[in-house]
Amino acid sequence: MPTSPDRDPDQPEDGRRGAVGERIREARQAEGMSLRELGSRVGVSASFLSQVELGRAMPSMGTLWTIVSELDLSFDALLGTVTPGAPTPAPADRVREADRIRTVGIPGLQRAGTAPDIRIGGVRWERLTTVDDPLVEFVRVTYSPGSESSPADNMMRHTGWEYMHVLSGQMDMQIGFDRDTVQAGDSLTFDASIPHRISNPYPADCVSIWAVVGRHGYAHPHDITKRLSELGGGPTTGIPFGSSSTHFSD
Repeated sequence: MPTSPDRDPDQPEDGRRGAVGERIREARQAEGMSLRELGSRVGVSASFLSQVELGRAMPSMGTLWTIVSELDLSFDALLGTVTPGAPTPAPADRVREADRIRTVGIPGLQRAGTAPDIRIGGVRWERLTTVDDPLVEFVRVTYSPGSESSPADNMMRHTGWEYMHVLSGQMDMQIGFDRDTVQAGDSLTFDASIPHRISNPYPADCVSIWAVVGRHGYAHPHDITKRLSELGGGPTTGIPFGSSSTHFSD
């Protein structure tokens, strides 16, 4: 029987829990899936999922990732439900209105301090795009000391490829049976369908930039090449990849 994980001590405030829970409920209902069915797939109880949807509980980061994967819901869309307040300008940034340079602004520009974020179990995810992008999930992730992406006996896995670059600190990575420690300046690329886990047993935060490609209905070039090879060549449209529909453009 699936069990309900303990409530996370680092839960976001009520408003964020409510926004995340509402988005999960909308996605589940759009899929025509019951709480019991989703709970069975994710490995948690229907009652716990109900509490999540009502904004009264927040699952661990690994469980949340599994939920959005089962619902084909991107973290971009989930983070888009959380709208932070505008950052307070530093004294040096405060200028007289008469001296302010008039600009139209650049579409897609996201100012420092305005990224929607989710904080769970010492892990902070910040979306680095202004809108939900179906092609890539582009996020800044901070692992505080003692935090982890998932328990050692329940590693994460999903479709797509992940690209990561460490900005500061260090953390331990496990991809399948391979383990290593990554530090500031290191980069890593891996197939996300392989079970993987991230943990920070070190005394300082580890900050990294991540891009996840090919997780929501858009095939990654690696998968396209592999599938074409299996089929012996052929057109680049209408090729099924796993359970998600795949979209191509010439």
